[in-house]
Order: sequence, then structure tokens, then C-alpha cells
Amino acid sequence: MIVTRNLTKVYGDIRAVEDLNLEVRPGEIFGFLGPNGAGKTTTIRILTTLTKPTSGNAWIGGFDVVSQPQEVKKMFGVVQQHLSLDRELTVWEVMELHARLHGLGSRERRKRIAELLDYVGLAKQAERRIGELSGGMKRRVMVARALIHHPRLLLLDEPTVGLDAQARRRIWELIRRLNSEGATIFLTTHYIEEAEALCHRVGIIHRGRLIALGSPLELRLRLGLAAVETLLDDRVHYRYFPSKEEATAYVQSLPPEVKMIVVRDSNLEDVFVELTGRKVEDGEDTEG
Repeated sequence: MIVTRNLTKVYGDIRAVEDLNLEVRPGEIFGFLGPNGAGKTTTIRILTTLTKPTSGNAWIGGFDVVSQPQEVKKMFGVVQQHLSLDRELTVWEVMELHARLHGLGSRERRKRIAELLDYVGLAKQAERRIGELSGGMKRRVMVARALIHHPRLLLLDEPTVGLDAQARRRIWELIRRLNSEGATIFLTTHYIEEAEALCHRVGIIHRGRLIALGSPLELRLRLGLAAVETLLDDRVHYRYFPSKEEATAYVQSLPPEVKMIVVRDSNLEDVFVELTGRKVEDGEDTEG
């Protein structure tokens, strides 16, 4: 569904995306994981034809994003990181405008809008103004709007940023439902638990470069499924082991001066920190 080859975007001295090679399979939820500023949004902008790459290529559904933008736009719907809804319009008016832009006829528009608002649980909010809605409801409006033209691919750029836990879970449920019905999802996030909960495969991006690729379990297996945290000399030390049994054996060999010992399952944040030396939430100085 998505293929990139040596995709690169340079802003002055900043290499926002560098030699990115990806393949996103039809029907999967693919997570693009990295800190703010790692290159996730720049990649989304290239894929959605808003930004031209400095070099390299990208295709969606076999269409080149630079030379065939009109064909590419028919393939995807996009939910941007920042809310892009007119606060003065009603939910129905937002949907109506987008349907008209996609050339849907009057009868088809009414049917499709009603279906989508019911799908995202907002049928009863159709006449409410956007400015009156909660953050979670606004995100669901954006998802519904992105689906108006029956896209095969949905691009979600940090879709749950700023939402409370309950609203975030509702968006997760919606993403899983869309995927179960055949949609391919490309999801950028810096929330570890989001990538682990939703994604079939994850690509980790750091300073514009793809540094790891695989399922969450595959990435953890490369590091070790069990983590041991110890406090020694006022520093927390981390060690990783293939199994809890091996981690336990290591703990039993530790000297008595070790003040704190925690044995737990490893996670994607451990993978990221070991690969980059920083936490996923940390920002970078590169273009987003």
C-alpha cells in the first residue's frame, strides 16, 4: 500500500527525513514511532503530496506521490496532528463541505454522512457546532471526514495527542474497527502504549532515519523480553534477558549493596532508549 525508496527531505542544514525505505502492507496497522521532531510529520506530508521530497520516491497504491498526485489523493484519507475544523460549522456542515469537495452527489452525500456519523458515534451530535464538542469528539469528526470518499488507506498523524485516557481508548477502538473492516492504517505516534496496543508492525525513526522495523514482539525479542532495573551508586542501570528465568538468575547474583531491584517485561520504550540513548517523549531539533 505504501512504498518508499531512499526518501529524503532536507530543510537547509536539517535532514528531516533521510534515506527512508518502507513497505506498508495492505490491511495492516503500521506504527511510525519516534519523538517529536524525529521526521514523522514530514513523512506524512510527503505521502499526502503536501511536501515534495528532496530526493527518493514514494508510492501509494502503486501511484507516485510526486508525479501522480491526483490518483494518490483518491487512495487515502488523512487525520492531521492539529485540529483543522471550523469551530463555527456544525458537524453535519463539516461533513457536507468535505463531501462536496470530493464530488459526491446530493443523495450520496446525505447517505454517506449519516453512515459515517453513526459509525463514529456522533449521529446525535450532527447539529452541534464544532466549538461545542470535546477534544475526543473533534478527533472522531476528523476521522469521519477522512473516510468520506471510501479511501483504502488512512493516515493518522498523532491522532490521540492531547486527549484524556477515555477519549484515547475510543479512538483506539475506532482504529481497530476500521482495520478489521479492511482499511490499511499508517499511524504516527510518540505514545509507546499506543504503538504496542494497536500496531501489527512498528518502524522506529530517530533524527530522520529508520533505525528499527518489526512487530512489537520482534523488536522486544531482539533486546530481551525481561528487563532488570537496579539502583547502584545513585544511578539506575538496565539489563535485558531473553526470559524472566534468566533475569531472576542475574538478580540472585547481585551484591547486597544494590539498593533497588525491579524485574519487569521489556517494552518498546526500552528498545528505543537502547537504540538511541533517549526517551521517546524527548523532542529533537529536527523538522517534525
